[in-house]
Amino acid sequence: MLTVYTYTVCDRCRAATKWLREHGIPFKERAIRETPPTLAELEVMLAAYAGEMRKLFNTSGRDYRDQQLGEKLPALTVPAALTLLAGNGNLVKRPFVVGPRVAIVGFDAAVWSARVLAL
Repeated sequence: MLTVYTYTVCDRCRAATKWLREHGIPFKERAIRETPPTLAELEVMLAAYAGEMRKLFNTSGRDYRDQQLGEKLPALTVPAALTLLAGNGNLVKRPFVVGPRVAIVGFDAAVWSARVLAL
């Protein structure tokens, strides 16, 4: 079963969960701010994005800007960056979806159709 980390006021998150329901795909929804993805889930996502750490960060978010992570991220080690994400759900790009054979951040219906419906 998919685990979908969302934020209630996020339009993309609402579109993603609506899409999953419309396609009859079961999922567990978790509040990303209160329960960020685990280190293990973040590692799976990082591998799915070929080590591109920036893909996992909500680069348009206030926390990202306030911490000046745009400048700091290139110098962070992988463990340090993943620890930041696991400790602050506001930093994680959403929706954040992990399952037995899928790991996706963000919502794009075409990408989801290709990757989620193929399961």
